Amino acid sequence: MAQKEGRRPQERKSVLLRLDPAVHAALQRWAADDLRSVNAQVEMIIRDALREAGRSPKGANPIPRRGRPPKET
Repeated sequence: MAQKEGRRPQERKSVLLRLDPAVHAALQRWAADDLRSVNAQVEMIIRDALREAGRSPKGANPIPRRGRPPKET
C-alpha cells in the first residue's frame, strides 16, 4: 500500500496512565458502548477536548480507521 505524499509514517507514542479503578471501569463501559478499545476511547476524549479548547495539533495524523483494512487492488 503506497503512502500518501506529504504524510509522515504513523508514529504512536506510549503513555503510562494511572487511573482510579472506578474511573477505569466507567471508561471501559463507555468504550464498549462505542465499540472501541479503552486506548482508542481515551484518544477520542483527548482529541475532542483539544478541539473544544482550540488547541488541536496542526500536524496530527487522523485516528486510524477501525476494522479490517481495505483490500489492495
